[in-house]
Formats: sequence, structure tokens, C-alpha cells
Amino acid sequence: MTEKINLNRVLFLDIETAPQTYYYQDLDPEGQKLFEQKNKWQISETKPIEDLYGERSSILAEFGKIICISVGFVNETRTGKEIRMKTFDHEDEETLLKQFFELLESNPAKFQILCGHNAKEFDFPYICRRGLINGLRLPEVLNIAGKKPWEISHLDTMELWKFGDYKAYTSLPLLCYVFGIPTPKDDISGADVARVYYEENDLPRISKYCEKDVVALIQLFIKMRGENLVEEGDIYFSR
Repeated sequence: MTEKINLNRVLFLDIETAPQTYYYQDLDPEGQKLFEQKNKWQISETKPIEDLYGERSSILAEFGKIICISVGFVNETRTGKEIRMKTFDHEDEETLLKQFFELLESNPAKFQILCGHNAKEFDFPYICRRGLINGLRLPEVLNIAGKKPWEISHLDTMELWKFGDYKAYTSLPLLCYVFGIPTPKDDISGADVARVYYEENDLPRISKYCEKDVVALIQLFIKMRGENLVEEGDIYFSR
């Protein structure tokens, strides 16, 4: 199935998110109350709400924010394939999202398909929710409200790997391992992002981590098509 997809029409992406406030105590009283209501079944003596906030606030669009979006696409040339990468990162989420949406709208004929890993459950809806919260109009390729399933041009490598099996989550690093793809998790992991963002103030480090995920995602998709990996010298980055 994947071999029938035109690679030149796919935009691969990954996002990194952080809490809107680093500590639960920094939320206003109404925010604290609503966070507790949303997560009340997970609060326990061994998991106080402050710890739960540290674990979950980044992955909830109501309490988190996007700090980085990395994208990549594949050019098929006469001599093989090359990967072109671009990253959007900014302290102001609205600015970041505007830049990303402008990319999607600048060439809708090219970027007809979006692909991520676990993106149907996380990246795509998170981007849409944060876009609406920031008062932005969603690009057509993201605006799936009211569309039938076959009208939505989103791909998810985790879903492709399931082959109809809905019982298990398979991480990108695990799939990279089994397919012999260099792991993207050689510096930080998703659990480190909030700390690196708030304590180290090192957004470039987070962006580099996000870029590695997208390169790994593209290489995985290519391997799932039964094709050779793109050589490291044929991967190009731009800011």
C-alpha cells in the first residue's frame, strides 16, 4: 500500500510541546480546578496532582503549548532520494503556528498528505486545537471537521504498523531498532523537553531532537516501502 503513495506529496512532521506553566502551583485557581477535574481518576497518594501535572500538562492541548514543529519531505532525483528539512520554533506559539500554516498553504498541491508517528492521536489534533485557541484559521489539509474518513489525507506510521491490531502502542525508537534505522533518541527524550525548555532555556537543543525524530520517521516510512534508506549526505537542513 505505501509503495503506491507519491512520496513527493507527503509532508512528514513531528511536534514538541511543553506545559504553559512549568509548575502546577503557577496555574491560576480556575486552571488548577479544571486540571484536577480532567485528571481526577489518575490522582492518588503515590501520584499527587503536582506530579501528575508534570507528567501530563505537556500532552494536553488545554494546558500545554507547541514550542517546535519540524517538517521534512522527500525529493526523488535521478540518482536517488534526498530529504529536505525545516524547523519552526518560537517562544510565541501563535507566531510558530502562523509560520507552519503559511508553509501548508503556500503549496497545497505539493503538501497533500501529512504523515507522523502516532500523529492521528497526538500531533494532528494537538496542532488543530492549539491553532483554534490562538484564533487561527486551519489550513485545508488539517481542517478535517465533517470530512469522511477517505477524504482525510493523513498517514500514521504507527497505524500502518498495526495492520488492524489496536491493542498495542509501538514507539518510533522501537521501530527504528527493528528496521535497523539509527535511533533519534541519542540526546534527550520527550520526558526531558519541559526541563530543557524551562530550566536550561535551550530551545535549539529541543529543535534538533525534533528534527532527528522527523528524519527517523521518513527513513521508517521508506523502509516500510521496501526501499533503501536515504544516505546521511543526502539530508539537508534549513531554518
